[in-house]
Amino acid sequence: MSKEDLRRLAEEHWTALASRPTTDERRLRVSQLPIMTDQGPVAAAVDHEGYRHLLVPIDSHRKIRSELTGPVLQLRKRPLEDEDTYQTFADLACLRKDVNDLFTRLCVDVLSTVKALPENPVKSLYRVLDRWKSLFQTQTPTLGPEQLLGLFAELLVISELLHRDPSAHRLWLGPRGHRHDFSTGAVAIEVKAAADGKARKPRIHGLTQLEVPADGLLNLAWFSLNRLTTPDVGTGFVDLVERVLHLCDDESAVIGLLAEAGYSPLEDDRYRDVRFAVTEEKWYQVGPGFPGLTSSALAGAGLPVSVEDVEYTVDLSGDSPFALGQDDVPNVLDRIIQESA
Repeated sequence: MSKEDLRRLAEEHWTALASRPTTDERRLRVSQLPIMTDQGPVAAAVDHEGYRHLLVPIDSHRKIRSELTGPVLQLRKRPLEDEDTYQTFADLACLRKDVNDLFTRLCVDVLSTVKALPENPVKSLYRVLDRWKSLFQTQTPTLGPEQLLGLFAELLVISELLHRDPSAHRLWLGPRGHRHDFSTGAVAIEVKAAADGKARKPRIHGLTQLEVPADGLLNLAWFSLNRLTTPDVGTGFVDLVERVLHLCDDESAVIGLLAEAGYSPLEDDRYRDVRFAVTEEKWYQVGPGFPGLTSSALAGAGLPVSVEDVEYTVDLSGDSPFALGQDDVPNVLDRIIQESA
């Protein structure tokens, strides 16, 4: 069963449960899911306030970690009984309805992990929660204007790569501090962006950012972005995030990368009104004649590389270096996908 099948299944069960008459505060409306463990089936549930729950069966003597509970996510031990059965569960609940979509993604991750390790469902649950808990418990600082521009531009590139390969998010290394935003090791793409109206003068960080991989290729993508205030015009920042999550084959991995870039989908209300239009897009092949400072160039000139924290600006506003034709850009994207295969 694919993750999309699991997502659809969980949503159908929660929707059906929510349509039933409301129970008192001590009761849950429960529906078993076709995910079996050695302790019994996993179940979906809805409480009297309409909050969604995922119930993972456990032995009655099992203790549940308390430190995983936060303002959005609650994990507790809960015994349940009906006319025929008595079962103890690890009860995972989402206490904010506005993040139900994100909670569903987390639960899909739990279900797929439990399905692969049915003999120890709690271990599967903890494994997933440990990957996700920072998103639920930590409020990240709001992205500044320059950070928003840069991340939006990188999302534009990763969405194009994901159209070609749903696993292409593995090439997105910028959030993890790699010298290039996208790289296979041999082929790389560096992404730069600025607000509309500013000159095409990207800021370069360090002596390796424009270093071409050994026997490889490096391209620089430049985006000029106009921030809009009119709804339904341009592309919404949150909409672009959702597009990337839809295209990829591993949403939790992408959510982790977004978190490292400073964005949490839990806080998407901060960015709901952020919209951009691309007013200019230029791609360059970095190589001989391309302006820049690199460690190899300095070493080749016989200069000792003994400086740190180097930052400088490259002027791309003139006719040289030449930008690639727009018909060549798909070839750049195809090349990095082919190299990653």
